[in-house]
Amino acid sequence: MAKPPCEHFDSESLKTANEAVCEECVKTGDSWVHLRTCQTCGGTHCCDSSPNKHATKHFHATQHPVVISAEPGEQWAWCYEDERFMKY
Repeated sequence: MAKPPCEHFDSESLKTANEAVCEECVKTGDSWVHLRTCQTCGGTHCCDSSPNKHATKHFHATQHPVVISAEPGEQWAWCYEDERFMKY
């Protein structure tokens, strides 16, 4: 049986990255692997494969539940609260 849609994610009003950079890594001169964009505030941060894991740190600091991939051609979201992967 398929899971019902995540109540935290609205694919009709996506926030996308203004720049293809991790906002936090730029401040410290660090690098990243992939980028995720927060669907609450629009901030773009690095993924858990990156050394600093800023997207997950952002969730823990703010409780903003959903990020989408900021990588070209990828159309998926992750809800930290529901621990759910969603394609859109």
